[in-house]
Amino acid sequence: MNCSVARSLDIVGEWWTLLIVRNIMFGQRRFEAIQADLGIARNILSDRLNTLVAHEVVERVKYQEHPERYEYHLTEKGRDLYPVVAALMAWGDKWEAPDGPPLVMRHTCGEQVAARMVCAACGEPIEFGAVRSKAGPGFRPTVVPPGK
Repeated sequence: MNCSVARSLDIVGEWWTLLIVRNIMFGQRRFEAIQADLGIARNILSDRLNTLVAHEVVERVKYQEHPERYEYHLTEKGRDLYPVVAALMAWGDKWEAPDGPPLVMRHTCGEQVAARMVCAACGEPIEFGAVRSKAGPGFRPTVVPPGK
């Protein structure tokens, strides 16, 4: 499918995947710690981590020789998912956390983080309806068979 959202979801769209990425972002880099925290089946965690490694979202880094043990580190591609995770957290905090946010993120200045998109040129916040889409260089028109 010629859609960046669909292609992205092929990699990170399975239920556990962004939770695994979130845990790695917050410092849980070892298989056992991630598995214990999420309560995910070992085979599913292994499958999701293998997919993330194959797509270069995370990399396996050896931390012990005998026996061989690895931990998972975000690549640049994985770190670029931070705004996605932060936006999902903000949405969940607003709409799905009746007792308040389970986790509050603070910037290094000490103030609470607000996940939002801004215009790269003027810095104004981007709101729904304030953006227009047009075909980009990767656009490929969909051919609709006659009679459909």
